[in-house]
Formats: sequence, C-alpha cells, structure tokens
Amino acid sequence: MTAVRKAHLNDLPQLAELFDHYRQFYHKTSDLEGARFFLYDRLQKKDSEIFVVELGTHLAGFTQLYPIFSSTRMKRYWLLNDLFVREDFRGHGYARKLIAAAKEHCKNTSACGILLETDKTNNIGNRLYPSCGFRFYDHAHFYEWENTEIESVKNL
Repeated sequence: MTAVRKAHLNDLPQLAELFDHYRQFYHKTSDLEGARFFLYDRLQKKDSEIFVVELGTHLAGFTQLYPIFSSTRMKRYWLLNDLFVREDFRGHGYARKLIAAAKEHCKNTSACGILLETDKTNNIGNRLYPSCGFRFYDHAHFYEWENTEIESVKNL
C-alpha cells in the first residue's frame, strides 16, 4: 500500500538515507550523520514540512518545503527545496504524489503558491514540474551569495 504523509521522527533513519542520496545527486559528498542531524533539527524545530512516500515499511521518496513570504503578494509562499525518489522506485508517479501533497499543503495553509529551483541538467525535473502545473519563470535572474566562512553542520 502506498501512502503520502508527513514525516515524523521515527522516519529519521530511512529519511536521512534518502536525503543523503538526494544530496549526492547534486554532487555533494555523502554525509549520513550530517543528513540525520540536519533532518532531526528540521523535524524538532518544525521549521520545514517534510512529506514522504511510504510503501509498506519502506520510504521511497520525500519532499521538503520551507516557509517563505511574498512581500508583493503579502502572503505565505512555500519553497519546494527538495524532491527525491529513490532510483529503484522511479517511474511509478511517486514524485507527482509528493507534489500533489505539497500543493494540498499550500492550499491548507492559505499560501499563495510554491516556488522551486532545479538544476538545468535535471532533465527529469525539468519535464516533471511543468507537467504538474509549474510555470517556468524566465523573466528574472537568480543570484546567490555564498558564505564561505560558515562552520559545517557537524561543528554546530
């Protein structure tokens, strides 16, 4: 049986493994301990919303949303920061189910929408998101400033 639901602390071992694979997809070094710590902190502080796809006793994927705000709309906005389905579970519509859960959460919190970013080379995501109703936002530039002096997660 497939269920999409909010993650809880009991999911942490499997969720951290999924999160670690997700980070590796984006060319980050594996850090399972750091992933566990990071997700534990998110779940404890309730500063993100994490949804998982549960297949019996296994987690097949997750999405993580962070609350942000749109000043021009004067409303809450959700940042869909992470979406990942294990490679051996892809092709079954689980990413679409996670996106549907994110959209439902957006509606339930009276937010004005969901924003996301993905790598230009993420061919699967770049086909998936428009097919799920996301509009490509090509009239803005995206900039990032990176704090290279920050301590690693393990040192906090």
